[in-house]
Amino acid sequence: MGRQKGEGGKGKARASSSSLAASLLPAGSTAAVGFGGYVGGSRLDSSLASDDSIPFVDIDGEVAQHLKRLGRKDPTTKLKALQSLSVLLKEKPAKDIVPIIPQWVFEYKKLLQDYNREVRRATHDTMTNLVIAVGRDLAPHLKSLMGPWWFSQFDPVFEVSQAAKRSLQAAFQAQEKRLDALMLCTNEIFMYLEENLKLTPENMSDKAVASDELKEMHQQVISGSLLSLTTLLDVLFSMQLERPVFENVAAEPKHASKAREIAISFAEKLFSAHKHFVDFLKSQSSSIRSAAFSALRSFIKNIPQAFNEGNIKTLSGIILGAFQEKDPTCHSSMWDAVLLFSKRFPDSWTSLNVQKTVLNRFWHFLRNGCFGSQQASYPALVLFLDTVPPKAVVGEKFFLDFFQSLWAGRNPSHSSNANRLAFFQAFKECFLWGLHNASRYCEGVDSIRHFQVTLIDNILVKLLWQDYTFFVSLNNQDKVFSGISADSSENSDLPSNEKKVETLTIKYPMSYLRDLGECIIGILSGISLVEHDLLSAFTVEFQETCLVLLQQTEDKERSTERLDRVTHFISLLEQHAIHRGENWLLVDLVGPMLVKSFPLIRSIDSPESVRLLSVAVSVFGPRKILQELFIHNKGHSSSCVSGGRDKQLKEEQFMQMFSEIFVPWCLHGDDCSTSARLDLLLALLDDEYFSEQWASVVTYAIDLEHSGAVPDYRVSDRIAVLAVLLEKARNKITIRKGEDFSSRKGAKPDHWHHEHLELAALAIARSLPPFRSSDAQFLCAVLGGSKEGDETSFVSRNTLIMIFEELFRKLLSFILESKMTWVRDAGSLLAAGAKSYGVGLESSFNVCEMAQFALEVLDSSFFCLKTLGKENGLLPCISAAIFVIEWEFSIGTAIDDAIDDDSKKIIKARLDFGESVHVFYCKISNQFWKSLSIHNRRKLGSILIQSIRTAIFSEDRLNADKITSLCCLWMLEVLECLCQDRDEEQNLLGQLLSKSDTWPLWINPDLKIPKVEAALDVENAPIDIHASGSNKFVSFINKLILKIGVDRVFGLVEHIPSSPKEATKEEVTSQAWLAAEILCTWKWPGGSAVASFLPLLSSYAKCRSYGFQESLLDSIFNILLGGALVCGGRSAHSFSYVWPASGDEVKDIEEPFLRALVSFLFTLFKDGIWETEKAMTLFEFLVNKLFIGEEVNRNCLRILPPLVNILVRSSCRRHIGPGESATDTKLDSSEENHMQDTIEGWLRRTLSFPPLVSWQTGEDMEDWFQLVLSCYPFSAMEGMQALKQERNVSAVEQTYLLELFRKQRHGSAASASVNKLPEVQMLLSELMVISVGYCWKEFNEEDWEFLFSHLRRWIQSAVIMMEEMAENVNNAIINVSTSDNLDVIFENLEQIVLVSDPFLVDIATSALLSFSLFSGPLVHQQAERTERLDPIKDRILEGILRLFFCTGIAEAVASSCCHEAASIVASYRLQHPYFWELIASSVVSSSSHVRDKAVKSVEFWGLSKGPISSLYAILFSSRPIPLLQFAAYVILSTEPVLNLAIIGEDAACYLDSDTAGDQDLSRLDLSSKQDIHLKEEISCMIEKLPYEVLEMDLVAQQRVNVFLSWSLLLSHLWSLPASSHARDRLVQYIQDSVNSVILDCLFQHIPVELYMVHSLKKKDMELPAEISEVASAATRAITTGSLLCFVESLWPVEEAKIASLAGAIFGLMLRLLPAYVRGWFSDLRDRSTSSAIESFTRAWCSPPLIANELSQIKKAKFADENFSVSVSKSANEVVATYTKDETGMDLVILLPASYPLRPVDVDCTRSLGISEVKQRKWLMSMMSFVRNQNGALAEAIGIWKRNFDKEFEGVEECPICYSVIHTVNHSLPRLACKTCKHKFHSACLYKWFSTSHKSTCPLCQSLF
Repeated sequence: MGRQKGEGGKGKARASSSSLAASLLPAGSTAAVGFGGYVGGSRLDSSLASDDSIPFVDIDGEVAQHLKRLGRKDPTTKLKALQSLSVLLKEKPAKDIVPIIPQWVFEYKKLLQDYNREVRRATHDTMTNLVIAVGRDLAPHLKSLMGPWWFSQFDPVFEVSQAAKRSLQAAFQAQEKRLDALMLCTNEIFMYLEENLKLTPENMSDKAVASDELKEMHQQVISGSLLSLTTLLDVLFSMQLERPVFENVAAEPKHASKAREIAISFAEKLFSAHKHFVDFLKSQSSSIRSAAFSALRSFIKNIPQAFNEGNIKTLSGIILGAFQEKDPTCHSSMWDAVLLFSKRFPDSWTSLNVQKTVLNRFWHFLRNGCFGSQQASYPALVLFLDTVPPKAVVGEKFFLDFFQSLWAGRNPSHSSNANRLAFFQAFKECFLWGLHNASRYCEGVDSIRHFQVTLIDNILVKLLWQDYTFFVSLNNQDKVFSGISADSSENSDLPSNEKKVETLTIKYPMSYLRDLGECIIGILSGISLVEHDLLSAFTVEFQETCLVLLQQTEDKERSTERLDRVTHFISLLEQHAIHRGENWLLVDLVGPMLVKSFPLIRSIDSPESVRLLSVAVSVFGPRKILQELFIHNKGHSSSCVSGGRDKQLKEEQFMQMFSEIFVPWCLHGDDCSTSARLDLLLALLDDEYFSEQWASVVTYAIDLEHSGAVPDYRVSDRIAVLAVLLEKARNKITIRKGEDFSSRKGAKPDHWHHEHLELAALAIARSLPPFRSSDAQFLCAVLGGSKEGDETSFVSRNTLIMIFEELFRKLLSFILESKMTWVRDAGSLLAAGAKSYGVGLESSFNVCEMAQFALEVLDSSFFCLKTLGKENGLLPCISAAIFVIEWEFSIGTAIDDAIDDDSKKIIKARLDFGESVHVFYCKISNQFWKSLSIHNRRKLGSILIQSIRTAIFSEDRLNADKITSLCCLWMLEVLECLCQDRDEEQNLLGQLLSKSDTWPLWINPDLKIPKVEAALDVENAPIDIHASGSNKFVSFINKLILKIGVDRVFGLVEHIPSSPKEATKEEVTSQAWLAAEILCTWKWPGGSAVASFLPLLSSYAKCRSYGFQESLLDSIFNILLGGALVCGGRSAHSFSYVWPASGDEVKDIEEPFLRALVSFLFTLFKDGIWETEKAMTLFEFLVNKLFIGEEVNRNCLRILPPLVNILVRSSCRRHIGPGESATDTKLDSSEENHMQDTIEGWLRRTLSFPPLVSWQTGEDMEDWFQLVLSCYPFSAMEGMQALKQERNVSAVEQTYLLELFRKQRHGSAASASVNKLPEVQMLLSELMVISVGYCWKEFNEEDWEFLFSHLRRWIQSAVIMMEEMAENVNNAIINVSTSDNLDVIFENLEQIVLVSDPFLVDIATSALLSFSLFSGPLVHQQAERTERLDPIKDRILEGILRLFFCTGIAEAVASSCCHEAASIVASYRLQHPYFWELIASSVVSSSSHVRDKAVKSVEFWGLSKGPISSLYAILFSSRPIPLLQFAAYVILSTEPVLNLAIIGEDAACYLDSDTAGDQDLSRLDLSSKQDIHLKEEISCMIEKLPYEVLEMDLVAQQRVNVFLSWSLLLSHLWSLPASSHARDRLVQYIQDSVNSVILDCLFQHIPVELYMVHSLKKKDMELPAEISEVASAATRAITTGSLLCFVESLWPVEEAKIASLAGAIFGLMLRLLPAYVRGWFSDLRDRSTSSAIESFTRAWCSPPLIANELSQIKKAKFADENFSVSVSKSANEVVATYTKDETGMDLVILLPASYPLRPVDVDCTRSLGISEVKQRKWLMSMMSFVRNQNGALAEAIGIWKRNFDKEFEGVEECPICYSVIHTVNHSLPRLACKTCKHKFHSACLYKWFSTSHKSTCPLCQSLF
C-alpha cells in the first residue's frame, strides 16, 4: 500500500487540478484553522499563526541521506533523521526542497503508520516545516498527500493528532481553501482509506516486527480510517443538510456536488465490500468498534440509500442488540447509532426477536450500571424510549422491567455524585415520560389510568419510597414489588422474607438519600401536573408510613432512623412549597398526615417525632400547620376553635392554642426530647404575634403565675429549659444575620427583651452561694458572647452592666483575699479604678465559690463585654482581674514545691480556681484584645503594667531569676495582646520604666518633660549597695531586651525626621538613661552588663545608621562620664594597663560609673562600632576636662587612665611589626601628633616627681604614673607567646620614657632601703614592662641588671608562695584518714589555695610579661647583645617551670583523694588566667636542659607526686586553661620527659635495654603481659577504653583526654628507633592488649559519609570543607609523623578541631600500627561503614603511605650477592629475589590501593631448586612477615631475608611457627626441650602453653 511514486507525475499531467491545488495553497507560510472546520466529529477552532520561516541557505546531498535513514527500523534513527530534516527544511530555499517531495510522500505514508508515537509526531512537525518552506510548490503533489494527511488527523494519540492538525493548518490558511482542497481530493482520500481498510496485521510491514506491535498498528490504522471516513462524509454532506460550516460563505463551494457523488459511490462500495462493517463491529479492539459505530451513524444519516431491506434485517440485530457492548468508550457512538437507526428505520424492530435480541440485552446493560458509561447512557434512555415502536413491546411489562433493571444498576454506595445525579434525572424523565405517553400503549381512559396507577404504585411507592424509608409495610408484605429489594435479577429467586431482610440491612450515604428524595418530589410534582388524583396512592402510603413509624415499639433505633428520613423528606419539600407555591404538598400530603399523627406525637414525645412536626412548621409556617391540625380535627379542644372549618385562624384562637397547648408541652421537664420541643416552640413563633408569644413563653418559664407578690426568680425549675431556649434563639438570630431576615420579628436581640427576663437574670447574678448549675447556664444564655463576634444579649444595656458589675465584685473579692502582696495591691488598684464595692464574706471558700461562679458565667459571655463601651470601665477591670489571677496561678505553681503540706491545703482552692482561669485565658485570642477600643486597651495596660512592677519589687517567695522570667513573659503577653502599633507599645513601656521610689537607682530621669536628656542623681548613690529590687528590675529589663530587642525596649525608632535636629537628640536620647542604669547596675540575677547587655547593645548599634547610632551612644557616654567625674573614680587603680586588653580586668573597678564607662568604651571599640576618629575625638574631649583653669581636676585624673588606655589602643591605626621599635614608624596624622604632644607633657610632669622609692601615700604621683602607664599598651601576637607594641612613639617620647626608667634605677641605687609598698612595687613592675617593650634597644648593662634583679625577685616570691601551697596540699591529703569528713577536707583545701594577697601574683604577672618581651622576637633579633644574660634567663625559666610543676603537683596530689578535691585546687588558677598563660608561654619556649633541671629538681623535692603526674594533672584538669594544657602536652611529648611519660617505671628500663642478651629476652617473653604497662594516668584511656565513650558528646572532656593520650602514645612510638626491641615490644603490647574502640571513636568524628556522597558526584567538584580538613590532617600526619600542630589548635575545643585531630591520629596509626588498624577494619560488619572508611583511606591515606613504603624499600641496604629487590612505583609492587647456590625464588609483594586496610598480597613467580613444600613454607613466611608487621615493609623484607639466611646457615626453625625468626618480636628459637632437644620461640611456646592449658612439649609431650 501507499507506494505511489508516480503520483506526482500524474498530478503534473493534469494542469487544471494542479493549478487549482496551487491556488488553494498559501503564498506564504502562515498557519490557518482546521480542515473544513472539522476534525473527527467536531469543528476545529482557529489556531495561532506559526513562526515565519528561517532565511534559506544552499543545501547539498545531506537531505537525501536523511530521507534514506527514514527507512530504518530503529525509531531513534528515524527521530534523529526527522529532526535533522526539520532543521534543513528551515534553512534551505524552496527550489532545493521541491525535488525531494516525491520521496518524502513515499516515506510520509509509511511513517504515519509507525508504531512509535514520537516518530509519528516528529513526522508531522517535519511536514509542517516542509509545507511552510515550499508553499504553492506543494500543489502538484497534493492529491498524493491528501489521503494520508487527512488520515493523520485522527491519530489515537492526542499529541500526534495535534501535530497533524498544525501541519494541515500551515498548508491551508482560509477555511474555504481547506474545504475546496478536501473536495478536490475526495477521490484520492477515499482510495487511500479503501486501501487502509483492506489491511491485515500480516501485511502491515515488510520488516520483522513483533506481532503485538503489528496488531496495535493495525488497530490504529483501521480505527483512524473509519473515523476519517465518518468525518469526511459529515463534512461533505453537512453542506447540503445542515450547512453549519458556511455561515460566512456566500455560495456552496465549487465541486461540492461532484465530491458528494464520489463520496456516495465510494461509500456504497465500501459499505458493501466490508459487509456493512459488521466485522468491524465484532472486532476485539474497542477503538475499532467505536469507530465502526460512528461510521454506521454517518452512513445512516448521510447515505440512507445504502440501506435496503436485506442489510437492514442484518444490521437490526447487530445495532439494536448492541447493548451487549461492555466497553464504556464505545457507548457514546453506540447510542448515536442505535437512536438514529431506530428512528430512521422503525420497521427494523419487526424483523427480529425483540425480547431476546434487544430487551434482554438492554435489561442486562441497565442492571450493570451501563457498564460505567452513566454520563453518556442515562441521558439517552428517554430518547431511546421515544424511538421504541409501541407495538414492539408490551407496555406495562416493558416499563416495569425497564425501571426494575434501571433501579438495579444504580449502585448507591459507590457511585459518584455526577453519576448519581444523572441516574435520578434519567429515572425521573423516563417515569414522567411513561405517564405522559401512556396513551401510546393503552386504549381507553380506564386502561390508561390503570397503566399510570400501576407505574405509580409499583415504581414510585414500592420501589423509590420504600427504598427511601427502608421500610416494608406489615399489612402489605405480599404486595411488595419483586424488584424493590433486589439489586439485580440474579436475586429474584430469593424468598420475600429474605429480600425484606436484605433491604433492611442496606446502608446508603446521605447524599444518595437526598438525591432520591428530590427525585421522588420531582416525580410527585410532575404527577400533580398530569392528573392531581394520581397522587392519592402515594399520599395514602405516606400517611401509613408515618403512623407505623410513630407506633413502632420494637427495634426503636431503626424506626428512629427511618422517621428521621421522613423528616428529611418533608424538609426537601420546602423548595416546592415556598418557591413554587405548590399547595397540594400541604393539603394532600403533609397536612392529613399531621392531623392523624399529632395526638401520637404528643403522647410518645420522642425527639424524632417532635422534630417531624417542627420541620413541617418550618416548611409551611405555624399558622398553616395549626390551621390544618385544628380545623381538620375539631374535637381536639372545644374551646380552641369555634368557627368550624374557617379558612383562617383568628388571632385569639392562634394565641390560645399556642399558650395552652404548645408552651406547656414544649417547656415541660428536661429530658431527651426537650431540645426538639424547644426547636418546635421557636418554629411556632409567628412574625405577626411574636411579642405576645414570647411574653407567654417567659411568663410560663419563670413561673410568675405561681409566685407571690414579690417574685423569687430563682425558684422556677424551668430556668434551665429557658436557658436552652435562649441559646437556640441566639443561634437562630445568628443564622438569620447572614440572610435577608432583618425585617422579621425575632431577627434582632431587642425583639427578645422582656422585663421579667432581665429581673430574673439580675437576681441570679446578685445571689450568694450555694449556686445551682442552672444559674450560671441561665446567665450565660441571657448574656451571650460565648465566642468572638457573638454580641447577642437578651437583656438591656443597663441590666447587662449591673450583671457584669456583680461578676466583677466576685472576682475582686478573690483577688483581695490573696496571700501575695502584689496581688492584693493589684486588687486595690482595680478597686480604685472602678466603683467601691462592699465585700463582706464569711470565708475564703465562699470567695472561691463565688469567683468560680463568676468565671463560669464569663466563660460563656466574656465577648459580650465589648458591647458595653468605655464609659463604665468594666471591660478593662474584669480583663485585668483575669490577667492577675492567671499570673498569680503561674507563681503559685512555681512555688508549689517549696511550701509545706499545711500551706498546700490552704491555697489548694485558690490554685484550683487559678487553673480554671488559666484554661479560660488560653481560649481568648490576641485578636480579641487588639480589637478592643484604644481607651479600654490603655486602661487595661496601665493596670497590668503596675501589677508587673509591683510583682518584681515585692514578690520574695520566688528567687529573683524565676520571678523576673515570669514577669518578662507577662510583659510580652501584655505587649502582644494590647499593642496595635509601635506608639501604643512605647506608651506601655514608658509606664513600665517610669520613675518610682525604688527605681531607678543610679540615674534619675526627669520623665515629666518628654524627650529631654536624663539628669544625674549620684549624690545619694552609695558605692557598695545591695539593691535587690532594682537589680531584679534590671534583670527583668535585660530578659525583655533579649526577647524583643533593644530598639523596642528603648523606644528607638529610626525614621526620616521632619526637622534636622529632631532625630539627633530628642528621639534617640530619651531612653539613654536606661542603658546607663543597666550598665551601672553591672550584675543582676541571671546576667551582667558585660555578658548580657553590652553584646545586645553592640549588635543593635552595628545595624543602625551612623547618625542614629552616634546620638544614642554619645548620650550614654555623657551620662556615665558625668557620674564618673562626680564619683572621682574611686578604686580605679586596680585596673592594669600594660597587660594585653581582654576586658576581664574591668570587673576590678569598684566605682559603678567608671566601671560601666570603661566596659562601654571597651565593647564599642572592640566591636568596631567606634573607630580611630572617634577615639581621637574622645581623647581630646577628656584631656580638656583634666584641668579646671590652672588646677588639675583630681577626679578626672583618677578616671583618665583606664579611659585613655582604651582610647590609645583604639587610636593606633597601624600595628608595629616584628623588629620595629617605636621610633621606626612615622606618625599617621595631626590628631596623633596632638596625642603624642599631650603624652609627652604628661611624661614631663611625671619626671618632675621624685623616684618611686621615696613616694609616700597621699600624693597624686600615683595618679600621674598610672596615666602615663596607660598610654603604652601591648597586644598579643600569635596567641600569648609574644607581645607587640600598639603605639607609634616619637624619639622624644622614647627618651622621656627611658629617663623615667633610669630615674627609678638611680633612685633605687641611691636608697639604702627598698620601698616595699605594694603600690610602689606594682608601678615599678609596670614601668619595667613598658620600658622593655618600647625602649629595649637603648638599654645598657646596668638597665638589664636592674631589670632582671627585680624580675627574678618577683618571680621567686611567687615560686615560694606556690611551693608552700603545694606542700600544704600534699600534707593535707597525706594526713587524711578514712574517718575524715570530705567536707572538712574540702574546706581545708579551699583555705590552702586561697590567695589572700593577690599582690604577689599581680607583680609576678608583670614580671612574666617583661620576661616574655625579653624572650620574644623583638629582643631576640639582636641576640648577640643578650647572650651574656642567658644564665640569668635560664634561672628565671627554672623558676617559671617550678611554678608550672607546683600547680600540677598540687592538683595531682588532690586528685589522689577525689575528683572534687582536684577541682578545688585547679579552680584557683581561674582567678588569674593571664598569669598562668604567661607561664605556659614561657614553658613552651623553654630549652630541654632547663626542663631537665626542673624535672630533676621536682623529683628531688620528694612530694607524693612527681613531675610526670603533675603534667598529666594539668593536661587532664577538670578546670582547664588551654595554654597550660598545651604546655603540659609539649613537655610530655618531647625530650627529656617523653621517655618517662608513657611507659611505667619498671617496664621502661626493660624497653630501654636494647643490649640485653637473647636468653634474657626469651625469658622475659614468657611474661610480657606483666612486664609492659603504661602510665597509670593514660592506661585507663588506652588499654581499657570503655565503649561508653562512643555515647558521649563529641566534644566531651573525656573524649579529648583519650585523643590526647593516644597522641602522646603515638608520639612516643614515633620517637623509638625503627628496629629497636623497645619499639617491637611496645607495638606487640598495643596489638595484644589495647582495645580497638579508639578507632570507632575516631570515625565518629571523621565524616566519611560525606566523602561517599561526594565520591558519587562529579570528580571535579570541590571536596566539602568538613571532610577536606580531616583528610588534609590525616595526610599531613602520615607525612610528618607529628601531631603537635593539631593539638596546639585544639583549644577551644570544637567539633571541627577535634575532627582534624581524629583524622591526624588515624593517619599516624596507619603508618605506625598498620596491622593493628587492619585487624579492627577486618572485624567491621557494617558493609556501608567499611566501604566508606576504605574509600576515604584509599583516597587520602594510602597514596602517601604506599609512596613512603616503596621509598624506604628502595633506600634500604639489605641487598647482597644473594638477595636483590626491585620496586615498581606505578604498579605498587616489590619483587624480592633470593638466590643461594643453585636454588632461588622470586617473590612479588603487591600493595593494594587501600593499603594498609587490605593485606599485602605475596606471590611466588619463580622458584629454582626448591621443593614445593619449602616453597609454600617460604611464601607463607614472607606473607606472615609483611602482614603482621606494625611498621615499615622494608623491615619485614629485611627480617624475612635474615630468616632465609639463618635457615641456610643451619639454624633450626621453630616447630610451632615454622620460621627461624619470629614474625613479631624477631627472636630466634632459644628454648629447647630437654627430651627431644627441639628449640622453640619463647613467644610461640608461651602462646602454646596458654591455649593448650598444659606445660608439655608440643612435639614429644614431655614436661617442659
